[in-house]
Amino acid sequence: MAEFDYDLFVIGAGSGGVRASRMAAGYGGRVGIAEERYLGGTCVNVGCVPKKLFVYAAHYSEDFHDAHSYGWDAVDPAFTWQRLRDNKDAEIKRLNGIYGKLLADAGVTLHEGRARLLDAHTVAIGKAEVRARHILIATGSWPYVPEIPGAQHAVTSNEMFHLESLPSRAAVVGGGYIAVEFAGILAGLGVTTTLIYRGPMFLRGFDDGIRSFVAEEVRKKGVELRFDTEVKAIEQIASGGLRLQLEGPGESTLDTGLVLYATGRRPLVEGLGLENAGVELDERGAVRVDEHFRTSAPSILALGDVIDRYQLTPVAIAEGMAVAKDLFQEIPARVDYEAIPTAVFCQPNIGTVGPTEAEARERFGQIEVFESVFRPMKHTMTGSGERTMMKLIVRGSDDRVVAAHMVGPEAGEITQGLAVAIKAGATKAQFDATIGIHPTAAEEFVTMREPVRR
Repeated sequence: MAEFDYDLFVIGAGSGGVRASRMAAGYGGRVGIAEERYLGGTCVNVGCVPKKLFVYAAHYSEDFHDAHSYGWDAVDPAFTWQRLRDNKDAEIKRLNGIYGKLLADAGVTLHEGRARLLDAHTVAIGKAEVRARHILIATGSWPYVPEIPGAQHAVTSNEMFHLESLPSRAAVVGGGYIAVEFAGILAGLGVTTTLIYRGPMFLRGFDDGIRSFVAEEVRKKGVELRFDTEVKAIEQIASGGLRLQLEGPGESTLDTGLVLYATGRRPLVEGLGLENAGVELDERGAVRVDEHFRTSAPSILALGDVIDRYQLTPVAIAEGMAVAKDLFQEIPARVDYEAIPTAVFCQPNIGTVGPTEAEARERFGQIEVFESVFRPMKHTMTGSGERTMMKLIVRGSDDRVVAAHMVGPEAGEITQGLAVAIKAGATKAQFDATIGIHPTAAEEFVTMREPVRR
C-alpha cells in the first residue's frame, strides 16, 4: 500500500467526480481530488444551477403581466441585471462551500490546481506529485465556438453568467438545450433576441412533434427564429455593436449588441497528459471507455461529459456511484442508459423520457401515440396564447408506455414522476386506471384515451 498515496485520485471536482470520490472514501478508500477552477463543476457554476435561476428571473415578466387578470394592480416593474447576477453569485459561492464541506466530511483530500498525468499512476498538481492505484478522469466539457472571422467577439455560456450589463439586442447561435434556454432567458429579461440555427429545426434528437410545437411557442414569446441560416463572420461596427454576416433565407446581415455561441460542448482533455498514460481518445475527441468506464490504461477510468455519452449531470452522478462500487465494493460498474428523463428549461419547458415517435416506430414496429394540446387553465383568464402539449407512446406488443413528452409549465417536474412509471414498465391500461388529480395539467397523462391516426 505504501507504493501509492491514494487508492483513488480524481481529476475534476464536478458532479460525477465529487460523487465518485465521496462514495469511494465512504467505502474505506484513501481518496484525493484535484480541481483547477471551481467546486461543483459546470453544473453548479456555469450550467444547470445558475441557468435555472435565470429562467426563474425571466419568467417574472410574464407573471407581472398575468397578475392583472387575477385582480392585482401594480406599478410597472423594473429589472436590474446586476442585482440578479450578484445574488446568483452569492448563491453559487454558498454551493461551492457546501461541496467543499462534503468532500472534507467524507475524508477526501482536495488539491487545488491543474492536474496532469505523468504516467498511468502518477499525477502532477502544480509542482507536487501524487501516486494512485486508480485514477478517475472527470474533467467535463467546454463550450465550442467554430473558427469563423470575428469569432473572438462572441461569448459562450461561461461568460453569460457574468456579463457587466445586458444589451438591448442579442443573437444566440445554436439549436440545442443551451441555445434555446438562453434565447428564452434573454427575451424574458427584455432583450430583443434572435436565435440562429444552421438546420431546418432546432433541438435535434427530440421528438419531431415536440420540436415544431416548441418553435411555435418560442416565437410567441418574442424570439425571432432563423433556421437554415449560418453565421459566416462577426465584425464590430462603428456604433460599438456587432454585425453578423449571414447565409440563408432572409436578410444577409444582423446588427446586435451581443452574440452568444451555444454550438455544443466538447470533452475537456487538452493538457491532461493522457498520452503519457496511454489513454486513447475516440473519433470525437472523447476519452474511450468500456462498459465499466475503464480506459485503454487499466488503472485509469473516466466518466461524465469527458466520455461524451450523455452530457447530463444526473448521468455523471450515476456513473460516479457505479465506479466507486466497482473499485471498492467489487460490484461491476454498469449504468442503465435506457429511458433517461431530461428537461429543457425554455419557455414553456420541455420534459421528455423515452424514445421519440420516430425512434419508437423503428425499434418496436407497431406503436400507439396519444396526444393532447390545450390551453393551460391559468391562461384561460390571462389572454395568453401559450399552449401545452402532452404525448404518450405505447408499444403495441404489450401495451407498455415507452415514452412521455411534454411542453408546458413544470414539464420537468411532471416528467420526473412519469419516468418512474416508465422505468417500472407501466402499461397504458395502468395509466388509464390511475385517477387524476383535478384540476391539474398532469391529469391529462392519465385521461388520454384515443390514439392519434397518422
